[in-house]
Order: sequence, then structure tokens, then C-alpha cells
Amino acid sequence: MPGGPASPPQRATLGRVSARLPYRRTRRLRAALAASCAALLVTTGCTFGEPEPDRAGEPPTFPTPSATASPGGAGREVVATVLAKGLRVPWGIAFLPDGGALVTERDTGRILQVGPESGPDGLKVTRVQTVAEVTAGGEGGLMGIAVSPSYQRDRTIFIYYTAERDNRIARLRLGERPQPILTGIPKAGIHNGGGLAFGPDGQLYASTGDAGDRTQSQDAKRLGGKILRITTDGKPAPGNPFPDSPVWSLGHRNVQGFTWAANQKMYAVEFGQNTWDEINEIVKGRNYGWPEVEGRSDDRRYVNPITQWPTSDASCSGLARAESLLATACLRGRRLWLVELTETGTVLGQPRDLLTNRFGRLRAVAAAPDGSLWVSTSNHDGRGDPAPEDDRLLRLVFAQGGAGRS
Repeated sequence: MPGGPASPPQRATLGRVSARLPYRRTRRLRAALAASCAALLVTTGCTFGEPEPDRAGEPPTFPTPSATASPGGAGREVVATVLAKGLRVPWGIAFLPDGGALVTERDTGRILQVGPESGPDGLKVTRVQTVAEVTAGGEGGLMGIAVSPSYQRDRTIFIYYTAERDNRIARLRLGERPQPILTGIPKAGIHNGGGLAFGPDGQLYASTGDAGDRTQSQDAKRLGGKILRITTDGKPAPGNPFPDSPVWSLGHRNVQGFTWAANQKMYAVEFGQNTWDEINEIVKGRNYGWPEVEGRSDDRRYVNPITQWPTSDASCSGLARAESLLATACLRGRRLWLVELTETGTVLGQPRDLLTNRFGRLRAVAAAPDGSLWVSTSNHDGRGDPAPEDDRLLRLVFAQGGAGRS
């Protein structure tokens, strides 16, 4: 890989937090994590061993922690490992076939590789490329990243970034210059969207913001305030709801994170303005109401969210699925919200919060090949209070069901 190291290999540190997760205990999960099991809050004991290899190959090697049981307690436990530290506004996370991850930094324009190589101090962090075409500012910069489903053959990745005059999507091979495939996405100091991921159908999805112009969201002919669905050449994907258009859904204010459930239903997390932040089930061609409505309404023209929170408790960016759970990482709310879905896609019980005020502002969350969740902090984004180790990349494993390979 081109480029030198971002910093010396990072030491992975481990802590334990607890939360009452919104699902029943189904199995004891085994996951190998770095360093010792220093307790933050402990409700039950756990013993961890080596994880099984995933389909992409052998997982990174983590030293095996140990823990002592705490008597009693009905809550569920999650082990949080700090995989990397000293980052600057990590924004997107995408996994490579070898188990390592590519991580973007919004303001520096760097693409980092985290793992799979590891040593006594944890996973290796290497700068593999700086995207010179990035014009960072406000909420814009190098944002989403997606790995080609055919990466082992084509070695291609896709990025969403702010350029001089617009936001755009480009493909590249690491070390080479990006080749834009979709340009003209509106940019501003706020509401640039930035999510990027391949769906179960093999098409590339992207989320855009209204760039501070509310009129964008309801206009199907404009790219702002939308979720887009395109081919790897940047063309409207076959089956899109509007003729010759990349638009998949409209009426969004600022979507940054989205994912798919096991039944292939799509979900996205939405920044509200002053009242409600939302998670929506995304349906082809549907309208999600912004700026006419925020949160739930009685207007049947618009899709109601499956759940919503006051903006002070949420302002969530990333979204990922872990088994039957949706996990969303929140900036202003400084927490991870967990939402359990039924088989039909409705919400089961009440959402539960996790890591609240423990690591500051949380932005990205991604499901790793081994079933754990990787989460990034965003305390250097100009709105946080950075700790000496910030920004950090965390790995979460639920000790009694939910995430992590059993």
C-alpha cells in the first residue's frame, strides 16, 4: 500500500459497560479482544476465547482478555475495545476481504487501513492514501466509503467527498487518482449527507443532504435531500422509481447512515431540525416529508419513522445491523441507540441507549465480518470536547447475545 504510517501501531485498550439490551438472551458469545477486561460497569461475568474465522479469511489476532464474574445483575454486557486512537474525525468504515477496514477522515482527506495486521500493541494503522481532491469545510470533506463486492478481482473502492464546487462520488484503486462517477450533489457548510454502501442487490446507494436549501428535498429532479441508487459507473440503476434518475427516495433533510436488515429491508437514520431525529424504513420512490413534516405526522403522503428521539438525545450519523438489532451512533446524544426489529420489520419494545457520555460524540458504526460492531468517535469535529486519545475507533462485542461471532 502506498503512503507511510499514520502513527505507530495503536495499543488496543478494553473496557466494559452494561446496558439492558432490548432482546432476550439467546447464547453466550465468544470473541477475542485486545488487552485486559478492565471494568467500567459490570453486571455479569464472561470468558472470551479465540473467534472463528469468517468467510473472508482469518480474523485479526487479539490477545485474550480475562474477567471475573460479578454476582447478580440482570443487565446485558458489552465489551468495548479501543482499536485505534489519535484519529481526526473518522467518518466512514468499510471492510476489506482480509478482515481489515478502510476508514476515512473527513477533514484530512486521508484513507487509513486498520488491521488485519496486529502486534503486541494492537491493530496496525496505516495511511494508504490522501485524497487531494477533497475540499474540507464545515460538515463537508471525505465522508462515505464502500468496497466493491468484487474487490478481490477489481481492487476498487468508492468514496463520497466534497470537492471545490459540489459533493461527488468517485471510484478508485488505492494509490490512484479518483475517477468521479456522479457529480453535482449540492454542497454547503452543513447537510452534505455522505453515506455510501452497496445494497444486497449489488447496486451502490448514497445519501445526500439538503445543503441548507429546503426546496431540494421535495424536488425529484434535484440530488439534494435524497437517497440515490446507482451502478458502479454512476448511472441510474435499473428499476429506479423515476425515469433516468438516480433518486431512490426523497423528502430527506440529512441522511448519513443506512443499512439493510436480514430480510433486505433498508433503513436510514435522519437528522431532524429542532424536534425529532428518526429511523425510517426506506421504500422505493417514497417521500419522507422534509421540510413539510419532522417526525411522525398524520399526512399520508409521507412515510412515518419506525422510531424517533428528541434531537438532544440523538443527532445520529451512522447506522448498522447486528442480528435483529439496528445500532445508530449519535453525535449530540453521545450514545449508541439500539433498536430491535421483529421479523416483519417493526420495532420490538423500547430502544435502549448504550455508551451514553462514555466516549463523547459517536459518528460511524459498521458491522464487522465477525459480527462485532466498530464505532468511531467524532470529538475533533469542532463540536466536541476531545480527550487526549481522540478520536478513537472502538470495537463492541455483546457478551450475552447480539453482536460478535459465537
